[in-house]
Amino acid sequence: MKRFIQLVFIAILGLATTAQAEVQTQEIEYTQNGTTLKGYLAYDSDIKGKRPGILVVHEWWGHNEHARDRARMLAKIGYTALAVDMYGDGKIADHPKKAGEFMNAAFKDWETSQARFNKAQEVLQSHKTVDAERIGAIGFCFGGAVSIRMARNGADLDGVVAFHSALPLQPAITNMKASVLVINGSQDGFLKPETVASFSSQMVAGNVDFTYMNLQGVKHSFTNKQADEFREKFDIGALEYNKKADEQSWKAMQNFFQRIFNQ
Repeated sequence: MKRFIQLVFIAILGLATTAQAEVQTQEIEYTQNGTTLKGYLAYDSDIKGKRPGILVVHEWWGHNEHARDRARMLAKIGYTALAVDMYGDGKIADHPKKAGEFMNAAFKDWETSQARFNKAQEVLQSHKTVDAERIGAIGFCFGGAVSIRMARNGADLDGVVAFHSALPLQPAITNMKASVLVINGSQDGFLKPETVASFSSQMVAGNVDFTYMNLQGVKHSFTNKQADEFREKFDIGALEYNKKADEQSWKAMQNFFQRIFNQ
């Protein structure tokens, strides 16, 4: 009996070790027009064969741990995920003023931002675990706006999920292929109701497969566990992490990708 218990214990310990080792992560550097971009790749090495790839586009803070954590979370549910670098050289803002400068520069030079997104997509599609014909993107705040804007311009994406996202009204919807799921809080202080209405009307008029989730009582940055810290540190009352909204929105994202990837 003692020997049996020991064997069971070893087997359980082995399973736990395997489970911990499933998700492989890798720092990836790639270049676009001479600028080094620092990405972070995550995938489950125990999954056989190719799977959909998901681009993860960071908040206005830059390529930080929040984006990397989401890449690992995607890997755990069966995707290969690449947390991208939209600012170059892995730049991370340490203050909202600097974050705003980075974000505004990225939108002002949209041609470069578009090229950086496309380069990241090429890197993801070339990975050995990825089915290059099944690619999606998720984005947070700034990253949601970037992903939606790429989709509006006809990017070769199957689906986009935007969390606590700005809602770009440009460019005009042309040859839009991607399905879109936007998940925002009803108390997001950075969103104007008229912007939500205009954006939604454009999606409907463009015959886009589009869903807008309005989470009641939820503020901006509800998926970022550092949101409360940032709110206190920088006196930004609009920010608040919300565990329930985070989990609810992540489940909605999973259902969305299962549908569009026919999984």
